[in-house]
Amino acid sequence: MPGRGTNDERQRISSGSPYEEPIGFSRAIRVRERVLVAGTAPVWPDGSCDPDPGRQAARCLEIIVAALAEAGATAEDVVRTRIFLTDAADWEAVGRAHGEVFGCIRPASTMVVVAALLDPRWKVEIEAEAIV
Repeated sequence: MPGRGTNDERQRISSGSPYEEPIGFSRAIRVRERVLVAGTAPVWPDGSCDPDPGRQAARCLEIIVAALAEAGATAEDVVRTRIFLTDAADWEAVGRAHGEVFGCIRPASTMVVVAALLDPRWKVEIEAEAIV
């Protein structure tokens, strides 16, 4: 169909997450000018996870910014973020980390509280959308 992205037009970005292959997803995908970054968890390269929600959010955002860069985008290109929290009390710490990256950019953003995330150590997961 005209106007639809084909597999040949997709640039897939991997972060090396052990979940990517068995679940069948990419950390990010770029189709033309649009970059979509999947829900990103606060996992360090050694598999550890800091218990502090602000540090977790900063780690999620670090992974997101790296994926954006690989797709030819920057944090300034982000137009939307979604933040998933397991505890509403963490909103300020997570919000501060988000503001450190997006304070001047101010994308549309949603913050919701969920019952749980895939790993019980995770207090936050973040996804992003950018237009280059």
